[in-house]
Amino acid sequence: MNEFLDIVWFKIVAVTQGVVRAMDVLVAPLNALGPAAVILLLVLVTVCFTKLFKRLYTTKRYESLKKEFNHWTEIRKQAMRLEDREKGKGLARNIDQARLNKVYYDYFFEGFMKNILTTVLPVLLMAAYINEAYNPDKLSKLFGRYYVFKIPGFGGDPTPVGALVWFVLLLIIVHVLWAVAMHVLKKKKDPKPVKIPKT
Repeated sequence: MNEFLDIVWFKIVAVTQGVVRAMDVLVAPLNALGPAAVILLLVLVTVCFTKLFKRLYTTKRYESLKKEFNHWTEIRKQAMRLEDREKGKGLARNIDQARLNKVYYDYFFEGFMKNILTTVLPVLLMAAYINEAYNPDKLSKLFGRYYVFKIPGFGGDPTPVGALVWFVLLLIIVHVLWAVAMHVLKKKKDPKPVKIPKT
């Protein structure tokens, strides 16, 4: 059993090293732009990949749970609309206990696992690659400095910013800008109806 696990581990290491070497070859021509620009490009690629992967990848179980969750949610809403408020609340409580709570937790967990695979894992893999490919030693060899850039410090001495910190900051900024852009586009697609004054 130990020999089998050793073989599997060595294969995983070999595949990982192959992927890292392929990434190094792809990224090498971009190094002329400087580490800050290269990491920005890698962040953009990561965000675009995760958004596309999340949209394209799904499971039958996730889709089935989504339909079931929406179905029971709609029934609960209809129960809450009954004229007899107490009866409506009682029906909604029964729906929650009988079906909706279980479906919600199953749907939430399936969505959580989907998000780990489509969003968290690619980001962590890219962060690991950047941490390795642009560590202080490699930055020194490639660019003659152990940091990506320096920002003015409070005490007068500039603070060096490392590759991983820059990656995380850019990831947050790009996600915020993406959310703002999607919000603006949604508003343009669905303009508010113009109220015509009564004459």
